[in-house]
Amino acid sequence: MKLRIVTHVEQPTLRGKLPDLWPEFMHHDPVVTEFWPQLYEVFPDFQLWLLDGRRLVGYACTLPVAWDGVPHPEGVHWAVRNGSAGRPTTLCAIVAGLLPAYRGRGISGAVLGRMTKLAAAHGLDSMIAPVRPTWKERYPLTPIESYAKWRREDGLPYDPWLRTHERLGAEILAVAPRSMTVTGTRDEWEEWTGLQFPESGDYVVPGALAPVHFDDGSGTYVEPNVWMRHPVESPPDY
Repeated sequence: MKLRIVTHVEQPTLRGKLPDLWPEFMHHDPVVTEFWPQLYEVFPDFQLWLLDGRRLVGYACTLPVAWDGVPHPEGVHWAVRNGSAGRPTTLCAIVAGLLPAYRGRGISGAVLGRMTKLAAAHGLDSMIAPVRPTWKERYPLTPIESYAKWRREDGLPYDPWLRTHERLGAEILAVAPRSMTVTGTRDEWEEWTGLQFPESGDYVVPGALAPVHFDDGSGTYVEPNVWMRHPVESPPDY
């Protein structure tokens, strides 16, 4: 494996060439969908592509934000709606994805390390992230406040993605209980998931971190994340 991490500025033709890595419903948050093109058009030097030789195997999206040190309960929504207003102080990691064959091989840690170096290179004081816990979808009925506290016998987080962040020096700040919101009609949700939702109530949907609530023919999914903060080492002065 010859892993390289490049910015969108260096390889602008890679966008749209990676297979979809997320459940379909995750693409239907209107706030995120509206903002997404700006990541590549306004902040291209903050978007990363992962290459194994010439093969595109993953990506990571970040955004410089003006952060006052208080983790916002809306997570991703806060970052894309309000975080970019004002003079940036901090790097916010929005999302990272790898092809399934490349997961569990230590690559995620390398990506996080590249993000913190990116923050340092731009003079930002730290990196924060509304982290999407990998295994939370296995426990959709467990409140995110409880899940974020689960620990293994060695003291590290139970969730592997939270654990990777912490091993690299990150600390858990708070939960973001309303990081993203997806609302759709019953027909839309059935198209997105291949399931049926015959009556009002809460439904467990594959890939969702919390139940989808249906009421009067409309379904709403509110995605919970966990805010984490990575320290950033300033580059040396010469």
